[in-house]
Amino acid sequence: MNKNQKLLLIFIGLCMFLVVGLIAYNVLMPKPEVQPDDIEVSQRSVLEETVEKPQEPQTKEYVNIYFIGKNEHNEEVYKAVKREYNKDVDGSKIRFAISSLIMGPRTEERQRGVYTEIPSGSEVINITEQPDKVLVNLNSNYVYGGGADSLYKRLYQLIKTAKLNSTLPVYLYIDGQKADVVGGEGIMISQPLSDSSLEN
Repeated sequence: MNKNQKLLLIFIGLCMFLVVGLIAYNVLMPKPEVQPDDIEVSQRSVLEETVEKPQEPQTKEYVNIYFIGKNEHNEEVYKAVKREYNKDVDGSKIRFAISSLIMGPRTEERQRGVYTEIPSGSEVINITEQPDKVLVNLNSNYVYGGGADSLYKRLYQLIKTAKLNSTLPVYLYIDGQKADVVGGEGIMISQPLSDSSLEN
């Protein structure tokens, strides 16, 4: 055996020693635990891939409530104020609109010159929605104080707000009694409420 053959055998022996050593190292050495974050996305289970579906934006709804204000000629007019409405929170449109009307304008609406003729202390006793009509029952504070002119205006505020927010006939009750005549001045009301209800 010549010198070159001896060198070749030594080289092959070294290579085999290295290969065997690497295999032994991989087999015998402990492997670190694989954490969930180390798993590639393609290896995750279907359950782990579940992503919450983004919610579709809901269309906003509004109601219009009639208060009073001034036009560009400084004349007193009925002003419709738009309020955002959520049926899941606020109930029906007519219920939300009438309740909002009785509570009066908000601070930012008052700052824009909007006001109401509905006296403080006025309250909604209940609003009964039936298949063929709506009954709005207010307390007596609604019809007293302020004189005939003020009473006409607050009645029109109610009529306009009711008509705009319900397709059903709306009837006004005061303290549980149908309001055919209201106030100290004895203003007559024809029902259901309409633009001609006070034309007597």
